[in-house]
Amino acid sequence: MSKEEILEFNEANVKSEIEKIRPVLQRDGGDIEFVGIEDKVVRVRLQGACSGCAMATVTLQWTVERNLKSVFPEMEKVENVR
Repeated sequence: MSKEEILEFNEANVKSEIEKIRPVLQRDGGDIEFVGIEDKVVRVRLQGACSGCAMATVTLQWTVERNLKSVFPEMEKVENVR
């Protein structure tokens, strides 16, 4: 899929896009779990090495949020829940 392609902002599509991001986090001993969507905020739970990492906020914004926003421009942000 090209970055210009926009998908409908729904749970199934967001989960599918998160699955594409997971290997990046897993390479560093972390993981990500989809929790849900509230309004235009995607809620996830960072796991493994990502859950306590000082760089978790950067990972969330620059890896997860940036990738999801390229596909779902109406999404406001990604939020890590504990």
